[in-house]
Amino acid sequence: MKKYKCKVCGHIYDPQEGDPNGGIEPGTPFEDIPDDWKCPICGVSKKDYEPLD
Repeated sequence: MKKYKCKVCGHIYDPQEGDPNGGIEPGTPFEDIPDDWKCPICGVSKKDYEPLD
């Protein structure tokens, strides 16, 4: 599964870890995160993330 990086603060969303504090279970692909999810560091929306190569 691909990791994604916040363009604002650099937070890395790793699907293996998920975002338990944000209600996202480990193993959840980025594409399956709800659109209203926010970056746990800076609070921007999912659209402010880009895939990592």
